[in-house]
Amino acid sequence: MPFQDFDTITLGHGGGGKLTQKLLEKGVFSLLNNDWLNSQGDAANLFLNGEYAFSTDSFVVSPIIFPGGTIGDLAVNGTINDLAVSGAAPIYLSLSFILEEGLPMNQFWEILVSIRDACIRTGVKVVTGDTKVVEKGKGDKIFINTTGIGKIHPKARLSMKNIRSGDKILLSGAPARHGVTIMSKRQGLEFETTLTSDTRPLHEICQQLLDEFGNSVRFMRDPTRGGVATVLHDVVRQTGLGIEIHENSLPLENEVAGACEMLGLDPLFVANEGLFVCIVNHEISENCLRTLHSWENGSQASIIGEIVDEHPGGVLLHSKIGGKRMLPQASGELLPRIC
Repeated sequence: MPFQDFDTITLGHGGGGKLTQKLLEKGVFSLLNNDWLNSQGDAANLFLNGEYAFSTDSFVVSPIIFPGGTIGDLAVNGTINDLAVSGAAPIYLSLSFILEEGLPMNQFWEILVSIRDACIRTGVKVVTGDTKVVEKGKGDKIFINTTGIGKIHPKARLSMKNIRSGDKILLSGAPARHGVTIMSKRQGLEFETTLTSDTRPLHEICQQLLDEFGNSVRFMRDPTRGGVATVLHDVVRQTGLGIEIHENSLPLENEVAGACEMLGLDPLFVANEGLFVCIVNHEISENCLRTLHSWENGSQASIIGEIVDEHPGGVLLHSKIGGKRMLPQASGELLPRIC
């Protein structure tokens, strides 16, 4: 960590003077080095040709460093994944910090390193950004905003309006891992197996699905706040169709299920950060599942349900013991400060 004159962030680091310059040049610019960022202009001049997706998101997770990640790589992956499930390959990001006075400098450095590493893994470039510092007590250590631009896949025709009765619903992996990791860390819970966040980029597997199956992939969405259940309710509300899912098909991990039981949570409503829901034409669903299984993070992918004409606007859960119940829609904030 090169800027060690101060152990914590001070108001001077946001004042625009020498401290700000040192924080940016020795920290942000040195780690995220590229021609656009190094120009240090008020905007990045980009040359674009074709159809692009544009997405922005803000991240306020607590704790800011958790098993499996930090608020930094969460911010990078989160915006990349919003582009990915829109059918886009990410290219550029903006990165903005709101830092609270008193944030330990070593924590800020760890977050910056995690951002750099996430960018290297995905090949995305941070091309512009901003840094502000607020008085102690006016923030919560660090908030991050990221905005992303990505090029749309030529075969992408992703839209809820393309969903049809009979389409299959796939889940790319085990749900609820990120949210349970954050809540377990916050509550000081310990398990036989160390829970880690599933934060990861999804663009490569999303692009592969579009390469192989084109417009037979109807819709994709990453189930962050509100979890899988909220995505399913969005689908039935906007399409006027119904959904049936099968509890036996949900790839829920034992330690996550145990943690949810201890915390009084339904895993279908818990946030995720490295997972996506995919709705596809039933004719290619098994092939699509095989592609997901071939992905390094897709061994637990599963077909969890289907789109139906019955009970329009509702999500029906077939339980493990043979019962049926309508899955309610979440009301209010279930899990604060998850992402």
